Amino acid sequence: MVIYRDEYRLYNFGPEHPFSPLRLEMLLSLLQALGAWREPVPPPEATREEILSVHSERLVRRVEAASRGERVPDLDHYGLGTSDTPVFPGMDRAARILVGGTLEGARRILSGEKRVLQLGGGLHHAQYDRASGFCVYNDLSVAIRHLSRAGLRVAYLDIDVHHGDGVQWIHYEEGEVLTLSLHESGRYLFPGTGHVHEIGRGEGVGRKLNLPLEPFTEDESYLEVFEALLPWALKAFRPDVLVVQAGADAHYLDPLADLLLTTRAYARLFPLILEYAEAFAGGRVLFTLGGGYNLDATVRVWTLLYHAFHGLPLPERLPEEWLRAWEARLGQPLTPTLHDPPDPYPPIPRRPEIEKRNRLTLGRLTELVGSYLLH
Repeated sequence: MVIYRDEYRLYNFGPEHPFSPLRLEMLLSLLQALGAWREPVPPPEATREEILSVHSERLVRRVEAASRGERVPDLDHYGLGTSDTPVFPGMDRAARILVGGTLEGARRILSGEKRVLQLGGGLHHAQYDRASGFCVYNDLSVAIRHLSRAGLRVAYLDIDVHHGDGVQWIHYEEGEVLTLSLHESGRYLFPGTGHVHEIGRGEGVGRKLNLPLEPFTEDESYLEVFEALLPWALKAFRPDVLVVQAGADAHYLDPLADLLLTTRAYARLFPLILEYAEAFAGGRVLFTLGGGYNLDATVRVWTLLYHAFHGLPLPERLPEEWLRAWEARLGQPLTPTLHDPPDPYPPIPRRPEIEKRNRLTLGRLTELVGSYLLH
């Protein structure tokens, strides 16, 4: 099942902002040009009460007031009106529409659907009391809370290049929610969190796992630690469902970070996640989108996700008419194939050191949380 409605594009911080609705427009047009598009389910927007299941009343009041154009003197204290998360008219409704899509995915899982792809959302930085990092409301946490309140054990997997901090902190003391985030180390990258020692508190101790990776981590090292960590953690936790934030900004072309994944890594990751859902969560998995700020790379990564989700064969080339139309519109050339070219960037001299550091980080993490996860 795919969830989408055109109003997702109302979540728009302006033409110069990297979190652009062009990403969705371009993705849908490519899927249609490839003949892969299947009619989605349009979700209802989330209600105010559903937003309040994870956010404070005072944050929601300020989002609502700012959306109406009212002057709110302390907006910056709540992460709003900043360069990252500027205010725009109708912001509250636009954010609630995205939350509604992910929440609808959770409802469908509870009603018996196994695989759901929400073509939007992934707003993982929004905190209980604060907007942050392009994220006004946290759709992922609203869906996770809905699932956990229904009695399901939820494993949240975040492959965005930035730490999934909002989801982690909202569920930090919850034993029925496992969070796993693989991201570029917070020593170098926003939001500056996601360190190995952040393992939860109270009932959530040992249920919050972070694997901060070295800058310039490449496919082989990423996949090595991913394939070592995920089955181990999921087998120990025994989730009923996976919720996946599938950000595309760990790609080497992304301008906001320094991991070096290629499309070939993503083509391996997405089928692996589906396999893990089958092996450890009864096949139940809810995907959202997320970050991704190079249009060429992001659209191709999410096209890979869509094809893996539906079990579709990959095209050898992208449609010429689609390429010409979007190259003219963007004023730049696009990669003519779904996959990146071979050897797309110069060799990394520090590769052995980076791989060693990532293995050591994995070892510290598993040692730190192992005794909690296994009991």
